[in-house]
Amino acid sequence: MGEDGSGADTEIAEALEIARSASGEREIDLETTGVRSSGELARPLAPSEGVTARSAESEEATAGAEPSTEPESQSESQDERAAVDPATLKSRKAFARRQWRRRWLAWRYLIVGTLTIALLIGGIWAVYFSTWLQVKGTSVHGTMKMTSAKEVVEFAAVPVGEPLATADLEAVQVRVLNGLSMVRSVNVSREWPDKIRVDVTERTPVAVVSIGGRLRALDETGTVFWDYKKAPPGLPMVNTVTGTNSDALREAAAVASALPADLAKKVDHVEVTTVDSISLELRNEKRVVWGSSAQSDTKADVLVALMKAEPDVARYDVSVPGQPVTSKSVD
Repeated sequence: MGEDGSGADTEIAEALEIARSASGEREIDLETTGVRSSGELARPLAPSEGVTARSAESEEATAGAEPSTEPESQSESQDERAAVDPATLKSRKAFARRQWRRRWLAWRYLIVGTLTIALLIGGIWAVYFSTWLQVKGTSVHGTMKMTSAKEVVEFAAVPVGEPLATADLEAVQVRVLNGLSMVRSVNVSREWPDKIRVDVTERTPVAVVSIGGRLRALDETGTVFWDYKKAPPGLPMVNTVTGTNSDALREAAAVASALPADLAKKVDHVEVTTVDSISLELRNEKRVVWGSSAQSDTKADVLVALMKAEPDVARYDVSVPGQPVTSKSVD
């Protein structure tokens, strides 16, 4: 009996131990598995299932969790975008645009500055060092009757091969004026990309003066230039006496240039003694006392009127145009 009682007690103890073990496993399974679906508690796993789950978890712990696949990531990002309201998306886009604009403004000044420096350096090189903008020739312009473009180029002596930007234009002008007396003025300029332009204005003869047995042209400034073999028709002669200076010649030239064309044709020559003693010898052997070159235009008008009003007189004095005088004799 005693043995049977002790054996029964032993069996009861083992059964209780098994029950406690099973109960402990179920509690662990409930904690690890959680809830299967919303509103429904998960079913406790059987011991074998618990062992399987623990084995799987052990394998994942040792091997490491596998990364999520790309479709799942794209799905998650799409779900996140769908969850963001339109106002937030609009705000994000506006912020991105502002950031891009700030970056562009910062880079824009750098780009513009770099391009400006590059253009400046390129321009300096092209102007002062490239062969493209070097002097390669001379172009001559202007109405020329007493000289030629070839002579102008010869006296201009433009330095070929030098940078056009640094060419000495004033030196070219001086060489032309000093070398060609028939040239009254010269305008020298740069004709890009590779030429020097020379614009020539010739002197206009208003009279012919005999100096040392040579017939010379005389312009309105009293400058003597150009030689004539024979005095051209239509230009009055200027006769000088010994000691006539350049000022007197300038006065005679001013008188000759003031004569109307019809009156100039009637003048045989202009006699010059001093700057205040100028007279006209007409082709019909009549004389005109002119005086100085002052008021020459008025004197010419008065003389034309007198010659019409008193054609038979031999001498006209218009030295004082407001009080003209006429006489029957030349003296």
